Amino acid sequence: MVVLTRTTVAGRERVRGRRRRGEDLTKVLFVLPAAVAMIALFGYPVVKNLLMSLQDYTLKTFFTGVAPWVGLQNYSTVVHDKLFADAMLNTALFTIGSIAFQFVIGLGLALFFRNRFPLGGLLRSLLLLPWLLPLIVSSATWRSILEQDSGILNRTLMGLHIVNDPVPWLNSPSVALIAVIGVNIWIGIPFNVTLLYSGLSEIPDELYEAGQLDGATGWRAFFHITWPNLRSVAGVVLMLGVVYTIKVLDIILGLTGGGPANATQTLATQSYEKSFVDFKFGQGAALSNILIAISFVFAIFYLRSTRRAVDE
Repeated sequence: MVVLTRTTVAGRERVRGRRRRGEDLTKVLFVLPAAVAMIALFGYPVVKNLLMSLQDYTLKTFFTGVAPWVGLQNYSTVVHDKLFADAMLNTALFTIGSIAFQFVIGLGLALFFRNRFPLGGLLRSLLLLPWLLPLIVSSATWRSILEQDSGILNRTLMGLHIVNDPVPWLNSPSVALIAVIGVNIWIGIPFNVTLLYSGLSEIPDELYEAGQLDGATGWRAFFHITWPNLRSVAGVVLMLGVVYTIKVLDIILGLTGGGPANATQTLATQSYEKSFVDFKFGQGAALSNILIAISFVFAIFYLRSTRRAVDE
């Protein structure tokens, strides 16, 4: 029989404690490079942008290194700018219009592809092409399609006698925003189809079979079986879509540059122009921080939706 003294037990506890601390240190060392990279690549730019928004940071600052502290003056200037209200409205219309149609069309296509048919997998793969193309390439392509005089869309509409004169898709303040929203819808549909189709695939077929016995077919099956089981995924898709769409810049710059007559000016394009056209980096940073704050609100809803989806 082995008798353990208090000294022996205490010694073993110290050994276990050192081993545990060594394991904890090893875990920290493995995570440390990723943490440093996150801070360097994401943390520093965010903090720097916040500081710039509180300074009179202009092109002159790059030569003199002097950026006077102005506090919230940049925020006050951009908010009271005559274009700010229009940019806010355009941002809201662009985001709501894009998300609504992307979701509805994406849901319809996801329901369509849920039915098995020949070449269904190939068609789903081809549907991803708009999402995989660089945004600047997509905007350049659509710019040629929407060209007033030589664009294929106007030629087709006139050839079918739907319109008598070419439609100034990108040159008229009354239709330019609609055209930009349409292009963004085309780009965002694959994202919605992919996530919604994944959600539909998780719904057991047994539920539909049981529903048929109770007379739940067609729209009744959708409202009583499909939608309740897809609601958590749909919430995530909508919130994530808002976070992505609200900061879209490439498409608008490639199509209209914020024009004509600021008809497609959003907070993102206005921030770009303040920073890289007017070289008022402090005001541009202030606008981008306002955009970040709005995105952050929706990001919180997204995280809550994600947690709720995981719990369910």
